[in-house]
Amino acid sequence: MVEIKTETALESMREAGRVVANTLAAVQKAAAVGVRLHELDAAAREVLAAAGARSPFLGYRPPFAPTPFPAVICTSVNDAVDHGIPGDYRLRDGDLVSVDCGAELDGWTGDAAVSFAVGTPRPADLALIEATRQALEAGIAAATVGHRIGDISHAISTVARRAKCGMPTDFGGHGIGRRMHEDPHVPNHGRPGRGFPLRHGLTIAIEPMLMAGGHNAYRTDPDGWTLRTVDGSRAAHFEHTIAVTEEGPRVLTLP
Repeated sequence: MVEIKTETALESMREAGRVVANTLAAVQKAAAVGVRLHELDAAAREVLAAAGARSPFLGYRPPFAPTPFPAVICTSVNDAVDHGIPGDYRLRDGDLVSVDCGAELDGWTGDAAVSFAVGTPRPADLALIEATRQALEAGIAAATVGHRIGDISHAISTVARRAKCGMPTDFGGHGIGRRMHEDPHVPNHGRPGRGFPLRHGLTIAIEPMLMAGGHNAYRTDPDGWTLRTVDGSRAAHFEHTIAVTEEGPRVLTLP
């Protein structure tokens, strides 16, 4: 069931989204050569606690997962596409890091992700990051009243194809509101004019994940969570929670 949000609900989701944005900013600031991934998770927990928010990630267990997620952020490094568990890995110069974060505040949820290089970036990584950011922007631009979910999917996949990147077709965006994952599903591949119609008050998370090797296939680590490219190529991930409105798409996960 798809819940269409009131203006009051959108304002509440904007507050949750601001917490997400602040958390991602704190994590990116803390990310440096020599820092362990669990230290980034600790930095995120501090921001959430200070805001009086809880993490929808911590303890989350979807059907594919063998165990509940043990952290408040996903940290995916280099060939990891998404769902990386922040552990003891120590960041190295040139690492490509994707961080996904959610926050629940006063019963409403926000979800966003960002990718960045640590230390000295590789030019190919910067190009991948930029392509993924452009895919997100294209998806957001297509999220207008009168369009359909397929228009968002098509906009994302057009950018990915132009950049000669692959994407894991089993994963994509989703509805969001009182819970982190709601209907409708928002695929990163699709045909324009198809799927759920976009109406004022619909809230969705749009999240392209691009893989530099150009393949759509991925593998899952023994932890049951971390997704990796099959060819070892690098991946990037961007996400925003947005509201479809009569005035155009409204990004709810900005600072």
